[in-house]
Amino acid sequence: MRHDLRRGALLIVAAGLIWQLMNALVKQLGSTIPVPELMFFRNLFSLPMVLLIASRGTITLRTRRFGGHVVRASTGLVAMSLSFLAVSVLPLAEQQVLGYTQPLFITILAIPFLGEQPDRRRWLAVLVGFLGVVTVALGQGGLGGGSAPGWAYVAAVTQGLVSALTTLQIRQLSATESSSTITLWQAILMTGIMTCALPFVWVTPTWGQFGLLVLLGTLGGLAQVLQTEAFASAQVSALGPYTYCGLIWATIIGWTVFGDAPSLVMILGALLIVGAGLAILPGRARPGPVAEPRAKPSEAVAGE
Repeated sequence: MRHDLRRGALLIVAAGLIWQLMNALVKQLGSTIPVPELMFFRNLFSLPMVLLIASRGTITLRTRRFGGHVVRASTGLVAMSLSFLAVSVLPLAEQQVLGYTQPLFITILAIPFLGEQPDRRRWLAVLVGFLGVVTVALGQGGLGGGSAPGWAYVAAVTQGLVSALTTLQIRQLSATESSSTITLWQAILMTGIMTCALPFVWVTPTWGQFGLLVLLGTLGGLAQVLQTEAFASAQVSALGPYTYCGLIWATIIGWTVFGDAPSLVMILGALLIVGAGLAILPGRARPGPVAEPRAKPSEAVAGE
């Protein structure tokens, strides 16, 4: 693979912006449209973009791991629902920074899933990162406390945990499945599951809301394409620091659109969490015996 860090960095920064624009739509629509309905449109209208990703390789639905794909899609939907619930209540920046706990959970879960043994530096980073989580949550959005309910912070952190599970599941599936197969089954199953749930939660949107729902799904799909292209352009470890630009976009959009100015407590917690994530990035874990994957996990980007 030709390593083009400049192209990869620009793509990952652009993807971060588009993810936050999508989250802004979720926040805007979340007060009137049920979360499962938002998830349905998010998956349905991102399908064309997913097909574009899959078309880069050999498109096939033949699989030896259908059960694994079902589990992967199910955990992906849980992560998405937690993300949408948190976004609808928390300031965008707070939801985003708590979502950055994903690499902390990956470090822990990689022990039973992949047989990796993190060194002391990574364990210290995990502890610092979770100290940042406590700082953000106890601050409740401000030095004097805020109005956001505690369950929203739990949802945001749990999203980081479930997202870590989905990442590890992709690594396991890629031992026998191609990236296009993983991507296609993920999109088809997630859309199908949400279609089954739709009759129980349906709220008829206005034409204006319908347009925003289409835009929501399209932005989600576009962000997936850009993120996948970024990881295809440069090494994941080199792009890691640039993924945290999403916090900048979340802060700008949250402040200018929703009036959510970041507090000193949130900034302190963000520094701890982001710093911990950056410390984990180089990856000095001692890997155990793991099957060589057929496709790089980064090619089957899960998305939000």
